Amino acid sequence: MRKFVVFLCTTFMCMHLFAQVQSKVKVDTTHTYSIANITVRGRYLSKELIPVQTLQGEELEKLAAHSVADAIRYFSGLQIKDYGGVGGLKTVNIRGMGSEHVGVFYDGIELGNAQNGTVDLGRFSLDNMESVTVFNGQKAEIFQSAKDFGSAGTVYMQTRTPSFSHDKSYNVKATYKAGSFGLVNPSALWEQRITKNISSSLNTEYLYTNGKYKFTYALSDIKDTTATRHNDDVKAMRIEYGLFGKIKGGEWRLKNYFYSSERGFPGAVVLEEPGKFTHDADRQWDTSYFLQGSYKKKVNEWYNLMVNGKYAYDYLRYLSDPRLDETVALYVNNHFHQKEIYLSTAQQFTLSPILAADVSVDLQRNLLKADLNNFVDPKRWTVLSAAAASLNLQRVKVQSSLLLTYVHESVNQYGTAAHDKKKFTPTIIISWQPKENGDLSFRTFYKRTFRMPTLNDLYYTSIGNSSLKPEEATQYDAGLTYGHTIYDHWINRIEMQLDGYYNRVKNKIVAMPTSNQFRWSMMNFGKVSIKGIDVGVSTGWQISKDLQIGTRITYTYEKAQDLSLSKDSKYYGGQLPYIPWNSGSVILDGAYRNWDWSYSYIYTGNRYTNSANIAANKENPYKTSDMSISHEFIWKKTNFKLTAEVNNLFNQQYEVVRCYPMPGRNMKIILNIRL
Repeated sequence: MRKFVVFLCTTFMCMHLFAQVQSKVKVDTTHTYSIANITVRGRYLSKELIPVQTLQGEELEKLAAHSVADAIRYFSGLQIKDYGGVGGLKTVNIRGMGSEHVGVFYDGIELGNAQNGTVDLGRFSLDNMESVTVFNGQKAEIFQSAKDFGSAGTVYMQTRTPSFSHDKSYNVKATYKAGSFGLVNPSALWEQRITKNISSSLNTEYLYTNGKYKFTYALSDIKDTTATRHNDDVKAMRIEYGLFGKIKGGEWRLKNYFYSSERGFPGAVVLEEPGKFTHDADRQWDTSYFLQGSYKKKVNEWYNLMVNGKYAYDYLRYLSDPRLDETVALYVNNHFHQKEIYLSTAQQFTLSPILAADVSVDLQRNLLKADLNNFVDPKRWTVLSAAAASLNLQRVKVQSSLLLTYVHESVNQYGTAAHDKKKFTPTIIISWQPKENGDLSFRTFYKRTFRMPTLNDLYYTSIGNSSLKPEEATQYDAGLTYGHTIYDHWINRIEMQLDGYYNRVKNKIVAMPTSNQFRWSMMNFGKVSIKGIDVGVSTGWQISKDLQIGTRITYTYEKAQDLSLSKDSKYYGGQLPYIPWNSGSVILDGAYRNWDWSYSYIYTGNRYTNSANIAANKENPYKTSDMSISHEFIWKKTNFKLTAEVNNLFNQQYEVVRCYPMPGRNMKIILNIRL
């Protein structure tokens, strides 16, 4: 649809230009003329069946953000848990469901972590990212893998696909970033047209930062003590190589991905003697590799086929050495190895002009090995089967799906495997447009999901509980989208999304301490009720021929209650940890000739560190501002773009997670070179 809209706009502009030229100049139709490149700028107004938020293209590039985690902070209904600085873990929570309920997809195939169920979004750079999209529920289409139907919320990262002008066979882009905390971050991209229908892409990136930044905190007898954050350094290397092919009625792609890093894990800052502890004990080494491929083809007018496959290997070493930090009691040096094999097929059948159906089947095998004493080396087989249908009655659209998940696990002689799990989870989505081709549409959806306990939950030595039940979640949503384009006016675009939602979670998995702080037990304990409102408004302003301004505003109100305790308890119904009642963001960006600028603001309101909502657990609100300005110019037939960024402009001292202070004001200079 997007390509069709761009095609129509481009065709209209070309016809208009041709008519103007024809009225003034007699054109020789037997001669070939060369014209200057035409750039079409605009934003596609989405009438999605499901709540969706997207940052893409120039809008994504203008943000003062390094990673995917930084970018999606500007979406409504999301909370990012950030454990301090570049080296700290960063996970996403959508509408209070927990990070384990979020599916993270990279070029259409899910990134897995059977060990702990979370994906660190801080690892994924924006350097080669074409778009980042968040769906509440699932993608609003039925032609997708069975995994796409299985999460309560999804993050889709789409990397750049090679595109060439008619007279070029390659694209080259080099980027160098330098900034505060010793940041050095070079990257390079080479795109090559191999044949008419095959192209390749090689992208490499290196990141180093010492992670040392100053912060302030208060002691009982000393106020505003200044200290330096330690053990937040990162050294990381990423290499991606992709092959892209076009075939009659379809396309295919292959992606090789390699990532390696060493990082410190900054410890918690407690009320201590300033500078006494440096938290240098915790280090982590990661190596991730995957090879994935996708094949799509429209076989005929009524049948489409998609096949996805993936092999992934992940290595993690975690070291905690009490010789480096007296706060550490035990020496830990653990090594973990994960392997995953995944195969998926999806088949779409167009039964009539208004009715389509899809059948998808996924098979996945996960293996986890560790050098822990008596570790059970669990293996997990997962089979997902989905049947979906789509009914399009012009102004009314209905989609429904039913997902069957079957899980079988086995362990070695040191343990007992969990029982097989089998679960049906339905979804129904309805959209209504009051006027044909109108600007306003209404939508609602109902969705059931469940998330399996992670392999750590089930089998981690002295912690796991193989009798755990899966968490079960039910989601309800009702909302509207309004999008209107105004031609030949200084306000040329307005778009709004408004959604109210209600989520329920039962059999929530929680960790409970046993005889000491080093031995915990996993239990099904929690019941959660989540109610909220998401609002998003964006506008586009054409102030003059050369000046364009865009705005994007989001707001979320969320009441996420812990209903695990007895109703007689004074803590019954407390707000879930780290979920604020009020949060929001503002993005202002503009372009004037060869200059671009962006200002972004994030607000996070009152929240608690524990569902016991007492004063001792309260976290204060925080707000941060980021700015960037860039200038693009051509020198010796080479395109240059120079960008200056200032993050946390007003030097706000704050914590996303208690005792993990975030960086204050910091700066970055970015140089892009394109050939």
